[in-house]
Amino acid sequence: MEMSAAALASHVRKQFAKIIVGQSDAVDQLLLVVLTGGHALIEGVPGLAKTLAVKCLAHIFQLQFQRVQCTPDLIPADILGGNMFQPGEGTFRLHRGPVFTDLLLVDEINRMPPRTQSALLEAMEELQVTIDGTSHRLSGSFAVFATQNPIEYEGTYPLPEAQLDRFLMKIRMGNPEAEQESQILSRYQDGFDVRNLERAGLETVSKNALEAARQEAAHVRVEPKLFDYIVSIVRATRDSAAVSLGASPRAAVSMMLAAKALAATEGRDFLIPDDVKTVAPPILRHRMLLKPEADLEGIAPDQVIAEVLAGIAVPK
Repeated sequence: MEMSAAALASHVRKQFAKIIVGQSDAVDQLLLVVLTGGHALIEGVPGLAKTLAVKCLAHIFQLQFQRVQCTPDLIPADILGGNMFQPGEGTFRLHRGPVFTDLLLVDEINRMPPRTQSALLEAMEELQVTIDGTSHRLSGSFAVFATQNPIEYEGTYPLPEAQLDRFLMKIRMGNPEAEQESQILSRYQDGFDVRNLERAGLETVSKNALEAARQEAAHVRVEPKLFDYIVSIVRATRDSAAVSLGASPRAAVSMMLAAKALAATEGRDFLIPDDVKTVAPPILRHRMLLKPEADLEGIAPDQVIAEVLAGIAVPK
């Protein structure tokens, strides 16, 4: 069954509400990532349903799901797989790793050593992996949803800028309100089981419906003056006094694609400046490297983004 992007968004929100209490901004941003075919970095302290949200996303869209739990001793073959010798046949056979899926959850990605992090770069950018000199295509729906803990840095490896830039969005999940936490307890008291999503009665979406919504988002019209607006925002991050490395041209492309998807989910076939302003924080916050003195002063990327947006004239 095909449906409009707006109807799809409404459906996804209703399904998520059966599993996750609150986190409405994160849910909307996860949907935009799926509609644009991008990758997402999800940041939050333990216990906020980051992993559950990704599992729920895969279930609703009927996507194959694999999970990698990152540790400091993880090697590339643990993700990519490798050629295994078959004694009975006297030949090597490819053992496919978890990267051969639709949706790959990389849990605590900053615990993965740099050599293994680099193994994901080709997969994220080219939708292929190279094993023993041979390239292997990945699923056309392949996407990485990586989680990280923002407060625990012991035994972690910061993600390189080249890899951060390949994530469409950095989605932040915060603690729920007191009323929402009480609702979570009530659900568990009533028998909710986080390990059995089937019992939650989630209504899935066909791949045809998802593809139709993606096409609708792709055909959202963008006026030339909005090209200039997006470019002005990205270039302003490079000129900020608090930033040593601003957003790349890829950030501008990502911002336009995400804003178009947002417009489609709101039932419009044209882009408006508010679409761009809404997606700017999750698109830009991980693509800027703050100066050490800005960090010492407690300046956060979102604060810089807010100042950038306030300083640029909105096209009429």
